Amino acid sequence: MSNAPQDPESATTEPNPLLTEPEFVLPLAPELIEAGTAIAPAPARPAAAIFIFLTVSLDMLAMGMIAPVLPRLIESFLSGDTSSASRMLGVFGTVFAVVQFFFSPILGSLSDRIGRRPIVLVSNFGLGLDYVLMAWAPALHWLFLGRVISGITSSSIPTAMAYMADVTPQERRAAAFGILGGAFGFGLILGPSVGGILGSINPRLPFWVAAGLSLLNGLYGLFVLPESLSPEHRMAFCWRRANPIGSINLLRRDGMLALSGVLLFGYIAQQSLMNVFVIYGDYRYRWSDRTVGLALATLGAGSALYGAVLLKPVVARLRERRCIALGLIGGTIGYSLFGISRNGWLFWLGMPLLNLMSFAWPSAQGVLSRRTNPAEQGQLQGAINSLRGIAGIIGPGIFTWIFSKSIGPNAIIPFMGSPFFLAASMLLVSLAFLRISPE
Repeated sequence: MSNAPQDPESATTEPNPLLTEPEFVLPLAPELIEAGTAIAPAPARPAAAIFIFLTVSLDMLAMGMIAPVLPRLIESFLSGDTSSASRMLGVFGTVFAVVQFFFSPILGSLSDRIGRRPIVLVSNFGLGLDYVLMAWAPALHWLFLGRVISGITSSSIPTAMAYMADVTPQERRAAAFGILGGAFGFGLILGPSVGGILGSINPRLPFWVAAGLSLLNGLYGLFVLPESLSPEHRMAFCWRRANPIGSINLLRRDGMLALSGVLLFGYIAQQSLMNVFVIYGDYRYRWSDRTVGLALATLGAGSALYGAVLLKPVVARLRERRCIALGLIGGTIGYSLFGISRNGWLFWLGMPLLNLMSFAWPSAQGVLSRRTNPAEQGQLQGAINSLRGIAGIIGPGIFTWIFSKSIGPNAIIPFMGSPFFLAASMLLVSLAFLRISPE
């Protein structure tokens, strides 16, 4: 009997039954691995697909729910010092992004070894218990610990993406990723508004509600979620692939590196929305909290509509590559309108154009998934989420610094909309990466 190979690109067709001895077992022919040829997807019950949708939705809902109250809770531990609370909030956000950068590929690769189901369920229960910890936290360091744990447990989202890749034919994966993108939008629409209402009663109440939702979803998954990754398609866990750098090396394969550039610069551009959207609307247009909330809800609703409803027929008509280009061009125009709008009406006009980006990311993920073999889907989604982590680490500082230098008496940048102009420029860089990527 031959030993299993040490690298997936030199795998033999003969599987080794002793999974614990070789570095991994991958019973696929080399030509299939190199081409990223997919095996027929495992059948999935409708309830399982609904559960994955709910998992992503509830993760985003929970994150959105605590967003309005986390600054207040941090400030309460610092005796009402708003300046110190602002700096600490920045630390919380950066640490969350760093933790996701490291743990997303680990959980993704681990799901390639033991299957998707245990990772998703443990993460659901872990996230629920973590919200209990944050709701109870008697001191700032306990709250900080909870935020670190939530960064680890919410890193299961790549595993949910891999689950959908397992059970979806290649030609429908972009649409499946678009549905999960709609789940992101759905959660982010409801989260801040629900969190604000609950937080007005008690700033710790959103954490308790988020905990209950996550734990109930985990219990639901115990009964409805089957395993999607068959044993013959599994790969033993290896730190060489599971660390962030090793995981991202997967994206260096021929035809994948340029598309990875498309995603990275696009994710960085999105940080402009996450970090300066609210303060920009307040400073430039004097928007009330209600108007800012309505604007965020409009963006979230558009994202959910485009991803969950419109993407499938558009991909069927245009194919993935043209959908990526359409999304990047629409996003570039949308960000530019955000930047030049003096009174706010062009800002609203730019929203449906910006939402076209909901076509780009799932389509790019669909292409990358098609070029990756079944035993590496978890590693791939972990690597993609690490790109989001990189964007979350470097994006906030860039956009907030540029905005701070474009306003006030000491402004050195003459354009108040400079953060959004920079975001538009980054999408043009993404478009250049798309152009040089192979068909």
